[in-house]
Amino acid sequence: MSDIQFATKLHAPDIEPRIRHPRIFEVFNELKSGEFMELTNDHDPKPLHYQFMMERDGEFTWEYLENGPTLWRVAIGKK
Repeated sequence: MSDIQFATKLHAPDIEPRIRHPRIFEVFNELKSGEFMELTNDHDPKPLHYQFMMERDGEFTWEYLENGPTLWRVAIGKK
């Protein structure tokens, strides 16, 4: 998936912690079907993945492009 065209890119540490997950979901909601967003983070965004599974089950794809130890990159796609 290294040749993915991202509709948008977010670096989670740049977003204020109290609004981080709501902002990520807001950006995801703006994606069109078949589009991807790239999320980068300074730790594994596993809690966000669990939240996606709870709130958007069957609506997204999640693929790690880089898996630490200092940077995590995830391609989140909208089905």
